Amino acid sequence: MTLQERHIKHIKAWQASGLTQMVYCQQQALNAKTFSRWFKIHQLSKQPVKPLLIPIEINPVATPVVTESLLLRLSKGYSLELPGNISPRWVAEFLQCLG
Repeated sequence: MTLQERHIKHIKAWQASGLTQMVYCQQQALNAKTFSRWFKIHQLSKQPVKPLLIPIEINPVATPVVTESLLLRLSKGYSLELPGNISPRWVAEFLQCLG
C-alpha cells in the first residue's frame, strides 16, 4: 500500500467513525496537523481541474457602412457618386485627369 493510499484509508476511516479529527488522530497515534494536511490535499484532488487557458473567439469589427457619399456634377449633365470615405488624394488625381 502506497503512502497516499494509506492516507486515503485513514481519511475514509475517520469520516466513517463520526469522531472529530483530533480524537481520531489520538486513537490512531497520528499527528493531527499532518492528518489535516492529508485531508486538505485529498479534498483538493477531488476538485475538477480548472483550465489555465480559457479559449476565446475574436471576431473582426465590422467596417461601418458608409451612408454619406460625394456627388460630383460634371459638364454635359454627367454626375459621379463616390463613397464618402474615398481618399481625397484619389479624388484630386481623378480631377486632374479630367482637367
